[in-house]
Amino acid sequence: MDTGFLITAFVTLVVIIDPVGMTPLFVALTQGMTNARRRAIALRACITSALILVVFAAFGEAVLGFIGISMPAFRIAGGILLFLTALDMLFERRSKRRKSQADEAEEEDDSDDPSIFPLAIPLIAGPGAIASVILLAGQRPGLEGLAWVIGVMLSVLVIVFVLFLTAGILEKALGRTGINVVTRLLGMLLAALAVQFVLDGLRGFGLAA
Repeated sequence: MDTGFLITAFVTLVVIIDPVGMTPLFVALTQGMTNARRRAIALRACITSALILVVFAAFGEAVLGFIGISMPAFRIAGGILLFLTALDMLFERRSKRRKSQADEAEEEDDSDDPSIFPLAIPLIAGPGAIASVILLAGQRPGLEGLAWVIGVMLSVLVIVFVLFLTAGILEKALGRTGINVVTRLLGMLLAALAVQFVLDGLRGFGLAA
């Protein structure tokens, strides 16, 4: 397997899922809970989002083909979506929207378990992550490519889980300023990756060299 592809897949999913940026939201959603309950919520959220992303990685391209959408067209659309996500990260709109989703979940019912909503969906396995796994799986057709994409995705979710477990420590270490700096750097990387996806899609249509 191409090492460059693995690095691209890992960076793409890390930037899209944004484990560091999501950690403060996990702290807010589980405020006042015991460490044991926090661990259970973190584990449930990661397992649920993993199952969702595996399904889309495995069957997403087939579903697209069934409804008549080509992979080059989806690469262009996915690249545009990821670019918009990058703009949100650069201008802090993404963190505000995630915070709003988290607040809405808390307002609906304080006793609800936040592991499924909003943690698994849409914070971890959101539209950007779903589009990314479909695009990455489409770049390396076959069972081997799918296995690598799923493996990379699971490694990113392990990072999410570990950071959730150390949420309080990380938040104190980085502070609001540190988290903002990391988010903006990731946004720049994502913008470049999004442009590359669009170029790959145009190349698929024969419109780019």
